Amino acid sequence: MTSEPFRGDDLTAVLAALAGREMVVVAPNGTVNTGVVAGGQRQTTVGQTEGGAAAAPMRQGPVRAGRLKSARRCFVPPPGFEQALTALDSGIVVLVGEPGSGRETHALNLLAHGREDSVLVQVDGAVNISRWGPRGHGVHGYLVMEPPDPLTLRAWDMSRLEGRLAEVGARLVLVLADAPGLVAVLEDNLGMPVVRHLPPDPRQVFSAHLSDGCSDAGACAAWLRLLEPGHHVELLPDGLPPRQAAQAARTVLRLGVASGVSGTEAARHLARTEGPEILARAQADPALLAYLLSLCVYGGMSPGVVRERAEHLLRLLAPSDKREPDTHSPRGLAAGDPVRPSSAQTLRALGAHRVRRPGTGNADTVSFFWPAVAETVWEVLCCDRPDLLPLLHLWLAHPGHEVEQVERAGRGAAAMAVATAGRSLEHLPDLAAAASPTAPFVAAWCLGTAVGDPVAGQQAAELLDRWSVAAEEPLRNVAAHACHPDCGGIPEAQALPLLRRLVETQRYDADMSLIGAVRAALVRRFEIGDSEARATVLRRMLEWARSDASLGLMAALVCPDMAAADLAWWSAQVLSGAEPASCAAALVGHALDEPAAFPAMRDALIDWAAEADGAVDRARALSRLLDALVEARQPGFLRWLLAMGRGPDGLPGKDLAARALAELRGDAAASNTD
Repeated sequence: MTSEPFRGDDLTAVLAALAGREMVVVAPNGTVNTGVVAGGQRQTTVGQTEGGAAAAPMRQGPVRAGRLKSARRCFVPPPGFEQALTALDSGIVVLVGEPGSGRETHALNLLAHGREDSVLVQVDGAVNISRWGPRGHGVHGYLVMEPPDPLTLRAWDMSRLEGRLAEVGARLVLVLADAPGLVAVLEDNLGMPVVRHLPPDPRQVFSAHLSDGCSDAGACAAWLRLLEPGHHVELLPDGLPPRQAAQAARTVLRLGVASGVSGTEAARHLARTEGPEILARAQADPALLAYLLSLCVYGGMSPGVVRERAEHLLRLLAPSDKREPDTHSPRGLAAGDPVRPSSAQTLRALGAHRVRRPGTGNADTVSFFWPAVAETVWEVLCCDRPDLLPLLHLWLAHPGHEVEQVERAGRGAAAMAVATAGRSLEHLPDLAAAASPTAPFVAAWCLGTAVGDPVAGQQAAELLDRWSVAAEEPLRNVAAHACHPDCGGIPEAQALPLLRRLVETQRYDADMSLIGAVRAALVRRFEIGDSEARATVLRRMLEWARSDASLGLMAALVCPDMAAADLAWWSAQVLSGAEPASCAAALVGHALDEPAAFPAMRDALIDWAAEADGAVDRARALSRLLDALVEARQPGFLRWLLAMGRGPDGLPGKDLAARALAELRGDAAASNTD
């Protein structure tokens, strides 16, 4: 063997040796074996690292000064920081936590703690830690993010590393992604404590970044005083990752701390930035896109509902005969693979999280951190992918049978209508006619919600007008359901004329479900309305009672239900003046005259009499109502009086009915005498 200098031809071999092979033999025109070696052959051996450890394949480099400075300047110590510092006295800390929760910032501050100027090096996560070692002095700390096989490490590996780190005066933090049972296994394997990283309070992170970037100390202090628990929940929800909490602070700074911007306004600005970015990430992955859109519609419901609706949409987006692996998918899914909303990676990609739903015990829900993201996603999607609108309406026509899911589907269709300035409503007839028992209710929710939008509302109102007189019964049913106050926000001034048209144009051979829908809408509007709204409904019912047979029948049917809804209010109306009393008496008399409504109206008057016992105002109101009915002398009222007379002793109102009957007969006798 010779020691002659390397020739250029040998450079590749030397680089390979430096990349990690321990020995390279360069033998031009020669043979290498285990016997005697002769003739121009050279052996180059790579030197050992300090302490005798062999060099391993690695990539490492200094943590950028700017990155370190930023990580330290606004650092909020997370829970367990002091425990981690204590553990780092041994030279090594293993930090386990969810990606995106501030683990790297935590690790950098652990390594830099106690030093004004720290020299930190980040080592490629692919390094084999069991063979790695620090190289030379001058580095204060090493950071390794997510080495590939942490479970192969053993206590002797840690012992060796601790010795090597002590020799060069450095420390090491290993950062791992959390997984069920991982901490316990690592502690057993490594014989050392493992620190679980928990994210810091988002309000504290927000405060640190806001204070750091604000030059107006007074305005900043005023804003921070509002960050008490329960305030700014829409901007800083529990569990908000540190990166997004810092982003929220930057947004408030950009909008102006002293401008009076609210947390809600800041959250909407954040959503307008976040929404397009999230949609762009999901566009290349049908499974991720399906889950994103399901989250836009069903966010805030259980993970099972969001997953089920996403899988339904995925079957429409990527039919089984077209499922091919998507090489651009960030999760490596084939188009059509099952959607897994519990995946932390999926939730992070979509700016979403799992959270306990208020009032559901331990039930989990899935939602965006900033719910307004959904609105922005619809705006961008409807602009960039109008080809998806027919398919999305087909998807929303089958939301499942839960009432809340039906409502969410209708609001989703309304969101598309708003995002398209009403143009997407052209797909609503197909949704309403879909082979789904809930499709008409979804369409009703869509119209009832969209009608309140300044732009889409005009198209929604025109559609309701057309459908209220349409020949197709399903469309008429949708219009009736849309007028129900629980299906959106159609005001009385718009709903009552629509309901009247639906009754007036009802065919005799039509499905009676429409009559039921109209009746339910009228009664519910009375139940939830304020006093003025209730009086408006009663005046309209009196107009109906004086109109044709269909309208008159409907007025008779709803009157007992309205009376039963709030007898105290009826009593107050009767006592409030001659006009309200006359209106109430006319409607009650009309209901008693209608055979289909008589039993319900009879029972409502009996209930009124029962509640009037001991209640002076209600007794006075009932007496005044009966006086008005005696004066009107309608046959239905006489039937009620006779029925009360045949009732058992102790029947509430029997004595009042007897006096009214005697008065009626006395008036009749006097009239005959005259």
